[in-house]
Amino acid sequence: MCASLLGTYFVSHSIRSALVTTVDIWLLLQVAYFASVLFLIWRASCASKRSQRILRFDDLEEMRYRPGHCEKKD
Repeated sequence: MCASLLGTYFVSHSIRSALVTTVDIWLLLQVAYFASVLFLIWRASCASKRSQRILRFDDLEEMRYRPGHCEKKD
């Protein structure tokens, strides 16, 4: 942020322009950070759902191919 502030100030020779540009960059970074956190949460929830589906599918396959003498009798 400091490098952005100083760079903008040396190019434009205006403290107001430097401050506005620095705040704009700061807001852009905050939005990008928030979006990346939301993306990671979304991706984790998709992976969790996918693993639950695979586990359920494995259970169904195991029950389908289990020999009759292996089934539980209550």
